[in-house]
Amino acid sequence: MNKYVFITGATSGFGEACAHIFAENNWNLILTGRRKDNLDNLEKNLTQKYAIKVQTLCFDVRNNDEVMNAIDSLSQEQKNNIEILINNAGLAVGRGPIEDGLIDDWERMIDTNIKGLLYVSKAIIPFLKTNQKGHIFNIASIAGKEVYPGGNVYCASKHAVDALSQGMRMDLIHDKIKVTNIAPGAAETEFSLIRFKGIEAIAKDVYAGFEPLIARDIAETIYFVANRPQHVTINDLVIMPTAQASATIFHKE
Repeated sequence: MNKYVFITGATSGFGEACAHIFAENNWNLILTGRRKDNLDNLEKNLTQKYAIKVQTLCFDVRNNDEVMNAIDSLSQEQKNNIEILINNAGLAVGRGPIEDGLIDDWERMIDTNIKGLLYVSKAIIPFLKTNQKGHIFNIASIAGKEVYPGGNVYCASKHAVDALSQGMRMDLIHDKIKVTNIAPGAAETEFSLIRFKGIEAIAKDVYAGFEPLIARDIAETIYFVANRPQHVTINDLVIMPTAQASATIFHKE
């Protein structure tokens, strides 16, 4: 099978979990991220374990030139066989009142969560349109559905992802390309460690007292949605742990 899934932010969390579940099901992979050692280790692990092809591309989605150069470097065979794009690269940095926010944190979130998604999508969509089929997954967040105290710019960036998913769906409907917005709630990945800039005690406390989602939960859901019949599209999916009812309401033991 020559079909490929293209995954951004594949070096950890949801992206890495997606790489594993698609590899288990005989999909070839194009994996991207900024940490080359992680990409190399993932490629080695997956190619040894499964009879698939793995292409890694090390670049920063915030840099459009890097995005375009990396994607241009793909072979024509790879470009022709990309069927799924998972726009997973994203992050939260900092949490607090907007007047105390750091401009660098804001720019990292906006450039990664919004502009990076746009750069990659713009580069990949022409391949999907040529084939008149495909599926784009945009990893948003419950923060794209509701705003919570201290989340201001991060929530705004994920609201933008939600809107972009709707816009893409409209723009691509005549090309038979599906678009799905995935909005996870509390999931224990590197998310909080990055948000709180490596302070492990604060990051771990986010998930104390309840069982959060794990990356595999999201990956399994994406794989399920990707395998619906051609006439079925799941436009928008909110996924939360049972102990979470909203962005701010939890049942903790």
